Amino acid sequence: MLDLSQLARQLPGISQHLKSEATTSRLRLERARNLLIEIQPETDDFIAIQEEWRDRLTFAVATPVESLDTRVDIDPPPPSHTIVATDGSQISPSHHEIAYCYLINVGRIVLHYGQSLHPILDSIPEVFYRQEDLYISQQWGIKTEEWMGYRRTVSETVMLVELSLEIQNLLLRKSAAPLLALVDGSLIYWFLESLPPEARDTIIQPILAAWDQLAAAKIPLIGYISSSRSSESLNFLRLPACTFPTHNCVVNCAEKVQKLPCQIFDPLRDSNLWGSVLEPGQRSPLWRSSTKILDSYGQHRVYFCYLHVGSEIARIEMPEWVALDQELLGRSLSLVIAQVQKGYGYPVALAEAHNQAVVRGSDRSRFFSLLEQQMIKAGIKNVGVSYKESRKRGSIA
Repeated sequence: MLDLSQLARQLPGISQHLKSEATTSRLRLERARNLLIEIQPETDDFIAIQEEWRDRLTFAVATPVESLDTRVDIDPPPPSHTIVATDGSQISPSHHEIAYCYLINVGRIVLHYGQSLHPILDSIPEVFYRQEDLYISQQWGIKTEEWMGYRRTVSETVMLVELSLEIQNLLLRKSAAPLLALVDGSLIYWFLESLPPEARDTIIQPILAAWDQLAAAKIPLIGYISSSRSSESLNFLRLPACTFPTHNCVVNCAEKVQKLPCQIFDPLRDSNLWGSVLEPGQRSPLWRSSTKILDSYGQHRVYFCYLHVGSEIARIEMPEWVALDQELLGRSLSLVIAQVQKGYGYPVALAEAHNQAVVRGSDRSRFFSLLEQQMIKAGIKNVGVSYKESRKRGSIA
């Protein structure tokens, strides 16, 4: 039981600390904004420095592809348009259950606006139970639970693309309304960096093949990241803030264990910086992510910008072929803002995709109950959970 009387004595110290941190953060933010203005004429010089020393930098630095003072007002969305979104959830494998398998459930959403078309709100479950599904990852030293999460990413992407192409064919017969494929989270799959090459290819190749289809069909793909913790664009300001004659982090800062000289903005994030300069309905400059895993993305190298959607500063990611098409990018961002407004602060299609995908405790119980019935029908004997699981479900305490 929480002792509120003891807790109450600690709260004044917390409030004073937060007040002090808020003052310090304002100073950091002011310094970052001033430096952003100061280096504007020298942007190309620092891009050259970044390129020269990129293999020696110990932090991720994005490359600006537009002027640092770029502020773009997003136009209103077209009255007729369609949004396609997917999201996934899973039932993890357990040796204590009646069978060792896992399930991936992908929620699918299609929302039509300004058109006499019915929406789609459903989910597609897929059960993985074969030996090659359950144990393929062990050859690379990857746990089945981790591999399940990677497979879920593939399933979400493939289903998003298949559904988008299906809907585009429908729209071409009925109207010329623009279509947007929307996903929750980053298009940069950071986890791939730690995987062996063969395992990495097994995951990324189906995703890139699906994105190829979107690019060929001119269907824009957008990744929406709420409450982003990224500092990729702010880290660009660490280049002029460096106090060493060269930007060789490996040599200059190898022995330093405390805060580095260029970390004058920590713990600020990109969203803090762009939130202080953007007006509602505006986007920041475009940036090209320099994460090493993107070297294998081909034409799908990820770009991003920050978008003031009214309720927050969202990080918006897109493949290169979307970012470099100004008309496609502008229309996509207008549809994102419209989605946020309809969802009262968060894209309604993504929220609904999550609701369709989520697997609750009751769903899990029904899944294993159905599986148990099928196993008994198949003549399998001694079907049941482990003693540990049985005792947990029927505790006498």
